[in-house]
This record gives sequence, structure tokens and C-alpha cells, in this order.
Amino acid sequence: MNTIEKSPAVDQSPVGELVETQGHAGSEWLARYSSSLMGVFGTPQRVLVRGAGCLVWDADGKEYLDLLGGIAVNALGHAHPFVTSVISSQLATLGHVSNFFTSPTQIALAERLLVIAKAPAGSKVFFANSGTEANEAAFKLARRNPAGASGKPRTKIIALEGAFHGRTMGALALTAKEAYRTPFEPLPGGVVHIPFGDIDALRAAVDDTTSAVFLEPIQGEAGVRPLPADYLKAAREATTAAGALLILDEVQTGIGRTGKWLASEDAGIVPDAVTLAKGLGGGFPVGALITFGEATSAMLSAGQHGTTFGGNPVATAAALATLHAVESQGILDNVRTVGDYLRNRLADVDGVTEVRGEGLLIGFDLEGEIAPAMVTAGLDAGFIINSPGPRTIRLAPPLILTTEQADRFVAALPAIIQSATAQTAKDAQ
Repeated sequence: MNTIEKSPAVDQSPVGELVETQGHAGSEWLARYSSSLMGVFGTPQRVLVRGAGCLVWDADGKEYLDLLGGIAVNALGHAHPFVTSVISSQLATLGHVSNFFTSPTQIALAERLLVIAKAPAGSKVFFANSGTEANEAAFKLARRNPAGASGKPRTKIIALEGAFHGRTMGALALTAKEAYRTPFEPLPGGVVHIPFGDIDALRAAVDDTTSAVFLEPIQGEAGVRPLPADYLKAAREATTAAGALLILDEVQTGIGRTGKWLASEDAGIVPDAVTLAKGLGGGFPVGALITFGEATSAMLSAGQHGTTFGGNPVATAAALATLHAVESQGILDNVRTVGDYLRNRLADVDGVTEVRGEGLLIGFDLEGEIAPAMVTAGLDAGFIINSPGPRTIRLAPPLILTTEQADRFVAALPAIIQSATAQTAKDAQ
């Protein structure tokens, strides 16, 4: 499936004429970065110049196996030939039109997403540019939920401890991590965070003042924590009884990441809304809010929300190309097969204490708080991984990862753990 993975040639594209990447060391680029860009992301770990399939190369020519996929974004890997050809063709035809108009790609993508989501009649789609913007739209949707039967206004929105829904102000209010929230308080009010996975706490919290419940089927930022099996069903029952909305954040888990189009699709429920982004555009920025049924979609009428670039012809063409490739190339089967294989292999590695996740969204815990050092040791060994917590590594590779590439990482993992353990001990002295 990864037929395009090979060492790339010198960049002779038009971009290469604008940005001379050859002959410049990574250290030089990083010095220029620090003098020109805001430091909101810290110091970049590497300067990446090109990619192919599951591989990327940095400015110094070093090759890496990308096991993070742009944080679950590059569903088809890097430089997928079909996606890049569709983007180029669309951009050469019609690049942007504003939302005073529409385009065939925008309409076709909305129709395709409604089919994928198995949405009932009356369901609608709103396009944004990212996951946080999709969740911001969902937040506003929740604010439109009318008063409960008692006449009390619905001022309460429920999210979970460990939740990550984005960094814009409404999405940040839903996000649980204090380090993200505190510098920007006061945030939009009414959000209550309840214990993760506790069905009794959920039932106790949902009442007729509740506007909506926001849930991630699997919490990625919290270390790849799947909700308990019956949690989504219990959430649907509680919200229905109270007249509250059930909104599922599938920004990270959607579009095949778990081996299904949506991680929630086997729960046997119909939510009121789902948010998507990340893998939807195969690397091109696009997000979506899907509302289920006429009641929710009617809450946002003309003029109540918008975005300049949402539904852009190029973005929607990229998403259509991604969905087509996932479906036509058997990628969902690959996600299930390789995901199961990799999780089983990881469970047998000394120093790994627990493996969680579904498909190719995988978290594994370590014996000590060595995960940050693991990221550095992994880069040195030629692997891109992520540490959402001091003991946890997150993997979200392209959905085209092969078992051979999984074996390559597992074979290197004991040495990476040993190196990280030694470095952590040295730093503690």
C-alpha cells in the first residue's frame, strides 16, 4: 500500500524556487524560526522538508518513520498521489468563492459525510477549517438549545475530566486541562467537568438546565483513554430524558482512525451532533459539524454563525479525495489489521505496562516517567512519537502503516526505552 515511499529527490518544484531548502542545516532554520515566529509551540523538534507515505525527511537529510501523522491528520501519509492531484486540479479550476456562493465539491462532501455518519433525514453539515472551529460551532449550537420543561434556561454544558476540545475560547472552556485554561480565564461560563467514565456521575449531572454533553469516544490528549463500553448509550439516554444535546467530538477518532468511519458507530445511538477534522482533509485544513435531524440543524439559522474559508472548494476537494482513497483502497481493513498487530506487539515489550486504543490510535504506558525523553530518543532513532503524559506515549500514524513498519518500531523500542531511562535518570541528578 505504501508504494511511494522512497528517498525524495532534490526539490525542483515551484515551492523550491521560493524557499531554498537545499544547503541549509536544521540549526540554521531553527535560528530563523526563533527570530520570526511566536513561541507558542516551544522549540520545534526538527525542521521537516518533505515526506512520502509514512516517511519524512528533515533539513539535514535524516529519515523518520512518522508514527504521529501530524497528530492523526495525515490519514493517507505524506504526498499521497491521488490527493495531491485532486488538490492541484481543483486549485487550478476554482480556489475560493466566499460563502455568498457554493461549489460542487462543497455540496458533494456534505452529502458524502451524511452518508458516512448514517445521519437521518433533516441532518445538515457546517464546514469549518479545524477541529477547534468545529467544536466552537457546536458550542454555539448548544447555546441555542431552548429552555427545559420547567422554563429554566439551559446554562449548563457538561464535559469530562481529561477532555480536550480545542483552544479557542468556547472550545477551551470545554477542555479540562488547567494549564491550558488558567491563563485565559474567565472563559465562557456554564461548563462543568465530571469524572471520566463514571456513568453514575453523568446521570447525576444531567438535568433540565443542561444544554449539552460533549464527549470524545476516545480521549487522545489524556493518553488515549476509551470511554467504557456502555457510556455513550447511557449518555444518550440521560440527554434524551433531559432534553439536552449529545455532541460527540470525533475530531481525532473519526475518518477511519479506529478502523471505522466513526469511533461511535457501534454504540447503537444517534447523537445530536458530531464534529470532525484532522484526518478529514488528508493533511489539508478542513473541519465539519454534522447535526442530526431537523431539531438541531434548525437551531443555527442564517447569520448566526460563519467562517470565511469554511467549505472552500480546495479543502472540500481534498476531503472528497481522502474519503475516496480510504474507501477504494481498503484502508479501514488495514487500520484494523495493523492496529491489532501493533498493539499486540507493544504489549510484549519489556517496560510497557499497558496498551490502550483502537485501530491506529494507540496509547501505551511505561514503568517510569520517561515519556518526554522517549520522544527525543525516538527522534534520534528515526521515529516520530508523542508523549501526552509523563508515562504515556501516543501513536497516531498514517492509516496506511504496514506491519513491516510496525515491526521496525517495535524492534527499536527496547533501545529507545533504555536510552530514555538513562537520560531521565541523568536529568534528575
